[in-house]
Amino acid sequence: MTTTLPQSNLPELELLHRGKVRDVYALPGERLLMVATDRLSAFDVVLPNPIPGKGEMLTQISNFWFAHTAHLMPNHLLDVPLAEVLPASADSALYARRSVVVRRLRPLPVEAIARGYLIGSGWKDYQASGALCGIRLPAGLQQAQQLPEPIFTPSTKAASGQHDENVSFGQVAAEIGTELATRVRDATLAIYRWAAAYAAERGIIIADTKFEFGTDAEGKLYVMDEMLTPDSSRFWPAETYRTGISPPSYDKQFVRDWLETQDWNKTAPGPVIPDRIVAQTAAKYAEALQRLAGIQLAA
Repeated sequence: MTTTLPQSNLPELELLHRGKVRDVYALPGERLLMVATDRLSAFDVVLPNPIPGKGEMLTQISNFWFAHTAHLMPNHLLDVPLAEVLPASADSALYARRSVVVRRLRPLPVEAIARGYLIGSGWKDYQASGALCGIRLPAGLQQAQQLPEPIFTPSTKAASGQHDENVSFGQVAAEIGTELATRVRDATLAIYRWAAAYAAERGIIIADTKFEFGTDAEGKLYVMDEMLTPDSSRFWPAETYRTGISPPSYDKQFVRDWLETQDWNKTAPGPVIPDRIVAQTAAKYAEALQRLAGIQLAA
């Protein structure tokens, strides 16, 4: 059975951070326990009601991608059974499929975004300037059109309730150094190209995706947090894709599109999501998990 967890509660462990979706606890030995809740954020605002089972699905699909892209970039996952670190008082069934033990890394202050298609804030930037994050694009592109080549379009990493802002590669290099910025860019594009080709064989277009990276005490770079989930990516069914519109998707763009019809200024608190939107969103996440990873969580 899928579980519902709007917020974790593990008082025996030190809570380090409650993010938009993930709660992070300290563990001995420079390790963390990361719990994916069922919170949903859109436009950088955590919405009032959760999507049941969402955290389980995000964790399972992230774990799948981390395993399949380890040849391209090491990741934060550690091969430690959850039973070894979960407090005895915790309901193991509630946490089993939504929690991972990971390396404690120093997060880089950048959202590493790969775009293969012109959509979202990238489409808005292109309409205004003909460029995206300082990268000049060909004239005459349409909404949702595939780009000639995938591009790296980083953004700031905003705090909860704040909005990310697109920045240039030069700004990232000034922030973290040219050598590290180059490694992040190259890893972002390599993982995206591999995943996009894999997904295409399964009838899904990965329009864009966002990665986070961190370094250990020796400066080794890892990809971390989540990978290629419906929260961090736009997944389009290939059979319904066309240009000139925002195509139907398997990701939380479905919720964003509903929110755009509401009288809301995109600041907290967000509107309560109707039950039908919650159910349809959960179904979209589940279908993406099944089509991409072959994993089906029992309802």
